Amino acid sequence: MQEKEIVCIICPVGCRVQVKATPGDDERLQVEGNECGRGKKYALEEFTNPTRVITSTVVIRGALLPRLPVKTREPVPRHLIFECLKELDRVEVESPVQVGEVIIKDVLGTGTDIVATRSMENISNHEHRREKEAANAD
Repeated sequence: MQEKEIVCIICPVGCRVQVKATPGDDERLQVEGNECGRGKKYALEEFTNPTRVITSTVVIRGALLPRLPVKTREPVPRHLIFECLKELDRVEVESPVQVGEVIIKDVLGTGTDIVATRSMENISNHEHRREKEAANAD
């Protein structure tokens, strides 16, 4: 029998949920310790197919800052986290970039995109805007 304790993160209670799988052709999962149905659902998903939203940064050229924050639009299988990070390590984008802009489409065939979580303008646009603001302040 495979067994795992999972701390539920769906609400602040943080139930310690035990999931047990009985071996056989019709493997059955038992869930105990959850105080609500959402905890049971979370524990079953975490036991059978754990996923995570990945947050990271990529190199951006021509922007005020050297790195652009990005994330997966949807959670990806946990076992692919390090492969996704390797993909992100190879990415360089050119400014300007808008929040929500797709940086990598369908990362690793997961069906989810890597998107920018911040807009970054081109540094020359930024300097031009600052000069304009300074001139208007006079």
